[in-house]
Amino acid sequence: MARLQILRYPDPRLYTVARPVAQVDERIRVLVDDMLETMYEAEGVGLAATQVDVHERVIVIDTADAPGSPIVLINPELVVKSAEMMLGDEGCLSVPEIYDKVPRHARVRVRAQDRSGEAREFDAEGLLSVAVQHEMDHLLGKVFVDYLSPLKRSRIKTRMLKKTRDEARA
Repeated sequence: MARLQILRYPDPRLYTVARPVAQVDERIRVLVDDMLETMYEAEGVGLAATQVDVHERVIVIDTADAPGSPIVLINPELVVKSAEMMLGDEGCLSVPEIYDKVPRHARVRVRAQDRSGEAREFDAEGLLSVAVQHEMDHLLGKVFVDYLSPLKRSRIKTRMLKKTRDEARA
């Protein structure tokens, strides 16, 4: 397994729309394993392939208190979204140390393929629902800061660019 580099906002590659996975094969399983290693090492609860510069519809999530029960979503789609919304603080491995409130559906039903290519469908609520929606946004070329005001986005962009410059000098 290999730790992958996570793209940082405002990298334009984060705005690439991911294409469907044609076949769940060994290449995709290796990608999933590498994404899981990367997510766990970064102490995240979710990671979309777009965030590691692979523009295919692959997501890994682990919202368990004790990591080790990951959910793998290949070619995910939301088949049901609750009318009820929730507003909670979100963060993102591509926008480190930034958190803000984002409206999300309280419950969703997800259809996707798993790591072995088998179709599955499940209901998600709470943190899992938020994580699924957040990561699916990445597959559509959307970052959570896009939900924020232009002023907040501008400030975050400036902060991320400065952080990247400072790290390059160190």
